[in-house]
Amino acid sequence: MNTPQDSTLGREVAYPSGYDPALLFPIPRSAGRDEIGVHEPLPFIGYDRWHAYELSWLDAHGKPCVATATLKVPCDSPYLIESKSLKLYLNSLNATRFNSAEAARERIASDLSARAGADVSVDFGLPPVDAAGEGSSIDVLDVSIDDYGPPNASYLSMVAGQPEVEETLSSALLKSNCPVTGQPDWASLTLCYAGAPIDREGLLRYLISFREHAEFHEQCVERIFHDVMARCEPRWLVVEARYTRRGGLDINPRRISATAPDVLASVRDLRQ
Repeated sequence: MNTPQDSTLGREVAYPSGYDPALLFPIPRSAGRDEIGVHEPLPFIGYDRWHAYELSWLDAHGKPCVATATLKVPCDSPYLIESKSLKLYLNSLNATRFNSAEAARERIASDLSARAGADVSVDFGLPPVDAAGEGSSIDVLDVSIDDYGPPNASYLSMVAGQPEVEETLSSALLKSNCPVTGQPDWASLTLCYAGAPIDREGLLRYLISFREHAEFHEQCVERIFHDVMARCEPRWLVVEARYTRRGGLDINPRRISATAPDVLASVRDLRQ
C-alpha cells in the first residue's frame, strides 16, 4: 500500500545496516490533489527542493566521505517521497562503498527517480542562506486572530479599485501538522504575483488558519496556490514554503504558474 499510514512515520524502526532503496516510500500525489480539486493538466509547474544535511558513504578504500545535497523532485511526478523514508534511505548509504562521489550522486538520483516516477536531480552542496529575506513581510500587521483551522480560503480577497501590482509577500508564521504523527511543521512562505493587490490582512489570516491543519508540506503549498488563484485571480503566481529541518532534511515546495517568471531565488531560510 502507499498511504501515509503504511509508511514508517510514527513507528519505531531499526537503523538501516546496509544500502536499501526499498526504504524509500512513495505516496501518490493524486490523493491530496483530489481533495482540493486539482487535476490534470496541472495548473502549475514547479518542484519540491530538498536539502540534505547528513549524507555519508564510504570510498573505494572504506574511508568515510561526507556531503550535503540538494534534491529536486518535479511536481508532475506521480509520487512524492515521504520524508522519514528519505532519511532512512540516505542513512542506508553510510556503509556503502562507491568508487567516486559522482557514483554516489548518480545512485541517489537513480533511486529517487525510480520511486518518484520522474527524473529527480541531485547536486552535492546547498544553496546560500538568505539573511535579508525576500519581499514585504505581512507578519508586522496588527491584527487579532482566533481562527487556527481548518484552512479558510474565504479570508482571501483582492483590494478593489487599485491598479495592478507585481509584488512579493512573505510570512514566517506558516505552521501545519504532520498528517500521521501530528508533529508540528514550521515554514516561511513567500508569495510572488502580478495582478490586483491581494488584501494582506486576509492573506495573513488565511495562512494562520493552517496552524492546526494536518497535511503534507507539498499538499499545503498546492492548497495555498489553488486558493490564491481561485480567490484573487492573479495573472501569474509563484508560491514557495521553506520548511524547517527535521532529521537532517528540509523541504521547500515551489509551485509556479505556467506563464510566470520564476522570480524567487533558490536560497535557504535563516531557520533552515
